[in-house]
Amino acid sequence: MSDDRIHRAVSDDGTEIAGRVHGDGPPLVLVHGALADGESEWGAALPLLSEHFTCFTMSTRGRGLSGHSDDLSRWRPVEDIVAFVDSVGEPVCLAGISGGGMNVLGATARAKAVVAAAAWEPPVFDVITEEFAASFQDALARMQERYRAGEHVAAVTAFLEAIGNEEEMRVLTGAPEELVAAAQYLPVDLAEIPQALRADGLRPTDPTVLATITAPVLLLHGTATKRDDWFGAGIRHAAAHVPDARVREIPGVGHLTHLFRPEPLVSELREFFAATVAQT
Repeated sequence: MSDDRIHRAVSDDGTEIAGRVHGDGPPLVLVHGALADGESEWGAALPLLSEHFTCFTMSTRGRGLSGHSDDLSRWRPVEDIVAFVDSVGEPVCLAGISGGGMNVLGATARAKAVVAAAAWEPPVFDVITEEFAASFQDALARMQERYRAGEHVAAVTAFLEAIGNEEEMRVLTGAPEELVAAAQYLPVDLAEIPQALRADGLRPTDPTVLATITAPVLLLHGTATKRDDWFGAGIRHAAAHVPDARVREIPGVGHLTHLFRPEPLVSELREFFAATVAQT
């Protein structure tokens, strides 16, 4: 997917943050999760969204068109999003997938330009169980081991198996080119994900952070998500602390639905953002 329009911003530490611009309408900044950049994460949904919004498929540092940095600490992706959003020059809607949803919540608490935000199944490590934390650590260890062995597709698969349901993994294993594309971001994710898992320090989903959000927030999750016990708990946690939160459950879809069947997710986003824009 290509477009000759590119928007660029500069994060707090001088790292360039960039993304392509598609469509026409109210500005909508789209944020990716792990093993992706803005274009790859939102590629299936973009044709449906760009009919109604000017879509900015930004990438945080180390991905896509953005610059590289050795600093991949916990709050850097949030700062990248804030810098990008506030550089658009007008009020924007903001949406994030998975880890991007987590960072979108943190950015919405800080950015001046966000008028509405949506998060699809953000990982909330504040409520992760000991059992799932251990299994997640095991998945990261397998990911690291296979990456060091040069087995990059196997490393990507080891991570996705922790969050993808059977149907999603069946589709992914039938599309090895997508796994190869995701593998380019293994070094970034192997640095960023352990930062998110650490128990010390303030997280983007800390109650004190969520409580400062003034924009309306849509929290979305699917009924067929593999780890609904964790993702569902995260949605409830965010809904309990964001002052103006709305929760929507999408029947029959899993965590990776945006890659294969984005229509139900896009429908919720379009309705929510259109209503918000109409009120501003």
